[in-house]
Amino acid sequence: MPMKIAVIAAPWFTVPPHGYGGVENVCADLVDGLSARGHAVTLIGAGVSGTPARFVATYAEPPSSRLGEPLPEVFHAAAAARILDDLDVDVVHDHTLAGPLLARGRDIPTIVTMHGPVAGEPGEYYRLLGNTIELVAISQAQRRAAPDLPWAGTVHNAVDVTTFPYREVKDDMLLFLGRLHPDKAAHLAIDAARAVRLPIVVAGKCSEPVEIEYFRSQIEPRLGPDVTIFGSADATAKRDLLTRAAALMFPIVWDEPFGMVMIEAMACGTPVVALRRGSVSEVVVDGVTGVICDRPEQLPDAILTARRLDPADCREHVLTRFDVATMAEKYEAVYRDSLAARRATHDTRTRDTYRGSREGRQSGMRHERVISPVGARA
Repeated sequence: MPMKIAVIAAPWFTVPPHGYGGVENVCADLVDGLSARGHAVTLIGAGVSGTPARFVATYAEPPSSRLGEPLPEVFHAAAAARILDDLDVDVVHDHTLAGPLLARGRDIPTIVTMHGPVAGEPGEYYRLLGNTIELVAISQAQRRAAPDLPWAGTVHNAVDVTTFPYREVKDDMLLFLGRLHPDKAAHLAIDAARAVRLPIVVAGKCSEPVEIEYFRSQIEPRLGPDVTIFGSADATAKRDLLTRAAALMFPIVWDEPFGMVMIEAMACGTPVVALRRGSVSEVVVDGVTGVICDRPEQLPDAILTARRLDPADCREHVLTRFDVATMAEKYEAVYRDSLAARRATHDTRTRDTYRGSREGRQSGMRHERVISPVGARA
């Protein structure tokens, strides 16, 4: 049976985004996938939408320039809750940080995808929410980091492979694509590319204070004719770069829960060279769709190995493991399991209430049969 589903995206970018916006890309693809499976989806986001779902905006224009400020997120959550008051839906799927705070007391399940880290305060936040929400992990690595959280399932992120061009013959160029943040370690990608005498394109967002300081301290000293700073790549430019690159460099130095750019690269037939952190070993098949290293000094040799891998294997891996249809099907199963559990709990409570009421009436009847004669004799 088709379901009525409300998907709440983050407010920072349009869905899908024009450039940076990994969570917004996932939301757009999920909405497409659920709609294709016959479900009635309402998307709550900011700006305008490019999906087939009914769309309700909390902001006429996404507050992208205020990314990192608390108020837009809180305002978006409050507005989404007000919108939900007027919607008839079976399940809410929330992709925001503040939104789950308003799930308490909701009669329908609230599924929350955990897009970020679970260590420290983020994990404690969801522990405090308890059973008011049901969490979905985006990797087994993320789930293992906090096994006590109220996990309802694990669903890998996905891409619409048909929107990513495939190219077998690559340019003599490497690519780093991601935020210019210390955790992403673009400087390690530059060092490895220089060690094998290959030029590298560094494309990514650099707007927050931590990103600007990282660029100043780690990237600027490494600039040269073999390093091209591209800036933030929109959807078209991103696909062009991913298709042409001989390898995608993903030398993360933190336990990233997923890493969308890895499957985007492989969809284009481009292997991934990465450090073994977070979900990397779940996403990349070492020696087939990329090369996974344990230490930064192994990255140069890994680049040479990756260039010998078959691009067709990279694309096939994404088609079979990380396609939108697969993601939508798995989320659909999470929704149905949650609804079935909710119904079972409701039925149990109803039976208990009925049983208690019936026993109470019977007890009262027995009580009356005991005391009535005494009253009569009085």
